[in-house]
Amino acid sequence: MVNVKQSQVYLLYGEESYLIQENKNKIIKQTLKKEDREFNVSQYDLEEVPVEDVVTDAETFPFLGDGKVVIAFHPVFLKAKPDKLSFEHDVEALLEYIQNPAEYTVLVIVAPYEKLDERKKVFKQLKKHGEVIDCQPVKEWDIDKWIQTLANELHITVPEEIHELFTQEIGANLMALRKEMEKLALNVGEGGVVTKELAEQLLSHSAEASGLKLVDAVMEKDLGRAIRIYKDLEKLNEEPIALTALLASQFRIINQAKVLKQKGYAQNQMKGYIKAHPYVIKMALKRERFFTNQELNRIIEQLAETDYTLKQGRMEKSLAFEMLLYKLIHIKQNQPITS
Repeated sequence: MVNVKQSQVYLLYGEESYLIQENKNKIIKQTLKKEDREFNVSQYDLEEVPVEDVVTDAETFPFLGDGKVVIAFHPVFLKAKPDKLSFEHDVEALLEYIQNPAEYTVLVIVAPYEKLDERKKVFKQLKKHGEVIDCQPVKEWDIDKWIQTLANELHITVPEEIHELFTQEIGANLMALRKEMEKLALNVGEGGVVTKELAEQLLSHSAEASGLKLVDAVMEKDLGRAIRIYKDLEKLNEEPIALTALLASQFRIINQAKVLKQKGYAQNQMKGYIKAHPYVIKMALKRERFFTNQELNRIIEQLAETDYTLKQGRMEKSLAFEMLLYKLIHIKQNQPITS
């Protein structure tokens, strides 16, 4: 899925580390022979090294072989508000190089930021004379396509009906998705089919996914299931204070999604108000209809109360969290809470 055009200068920008890594590897592979990669790839952090040093390296002939790849991370000067450093970058030196790059060097600038200031001259020159590659996080509607693409690369089959399980456990993190798919491929072998049972057994369970499972247990008024999920998390050394914060975060997003929906906002309009990935908002909208506004307000109040209790050490942590689950489910059942 990663397709890189030939160029002497590249700008990779965005917050999806998998796409940055894949594009970077592709550029190195198409530029250098395997035997030249060890000595002819150099990497710099522009938060520690001035860009003129990178330019000097790019202009220097390769030590061995016919070409070299120079990679520079964190070009803060491409941000609208650059971070303050102990030195200043000579951006003019970079501008001159971009317009006349060394034919034996491929320069790769990696900006792992959500946004760049596209009005800046250096960005415009990179776009004009180089190749700008967008590495932003995958959109929720593209997750199924990525699961299929990675499955094809690994020569395994992941039935469409279990794609939801992948997205719930892993979300839209492509690097994590790739690692989990590789783990499953090792188990089923080339040409194998991933079953729901195997996926449930082997997929690494993210804290966010576990938080959603606890939300669902409350939603379904299933105290036994909620306690079982908590006990599994306890075995993984998850702390009750962190789990309370996680639940609070989940319910706050559900509450925000409900309020915005009642005000007539569409899902794609909510991102400006809810600081979460679109997939998280989508999951919140799936759940908000099972709670009333009053229930959500009471749940959030109870979570705040338990957080205070835990931090003050007023009750043994594990017992306090189990009591929290009991109280949340009684709120959902619209029953009075008895201490």
